[in-house]
Amino acid sequence: MSLIYGYARCSTDETRQDIDRQKRELFSMGVKEEKHIYWEYESGTKEDRAEFLKLMDVVREGDTIAATEVSRLTRSTKQLCEILQTVQQKKLRLIIGSFSVDCRSEEIDPMTKGMLMMWGVFSEMERDIISQRVKSGMKNAAAKGKQIGRPKTTTDMLPDKFWKYYRMYKNKEITVSECAKLMKCSRTTIYKYMDMAEKGKAEAV
Repeated sequence: MSLIYGYARCSTDETRQDIDRQKRELFSMGVKEEKHIYWEYESGTKEDRAEFLKLMDVVREGDTIAATEVSRLTRSTKQLCEILQTVQQKKLRLIIGSFSVDCRSEEIDPMTKGMLMMWGVFSEMERDIISQRVKSGMKNAAAKGKQIGRPKTTTDMLPDKFWKYYRMYKNKEITVSECAKLMKCSRTTIYKYMDMAEKGKAEAV
């Protein structure tokens, strides 16, 4: 039986973006269960996104991959080409919002492929414009003597709910991946929090 899988992504942690909106949209697009949604907080240009790679491994011929926007799948035109190639090779259906590319029984027609590639180019261009604005803002702030970047995080600033799940992890009740899902953040963030917690304990001794 063919399945519909969803992919949801935000480039920052849960304090600035809400991934639940994407999940609701993916359910409306046909995804039946939350376990079929692969989500993560990673940059759309990163090629080794763990959850995205898991999704591409698990899909089988006849399955469907759904995403709310092309920028959620990727912000790289090169990677979009690779995704389309996989969709064709595995004979999948790709749904992006209201746009559908069905390769389960036929190849992508040139017009459809062209439209998708245009989306990819615009998404990549948007990323570059944002990046330039951020760099310009940082230069202006530095010239005015302002602090650049986020303030240093201390153990006192760790989220309260982290300590709850951290105790569960230490008691071997949950894994790092499960902790990340419960916290709605990346495994990288969880490892950083755990490292800070361990250092905090060592300093307190």
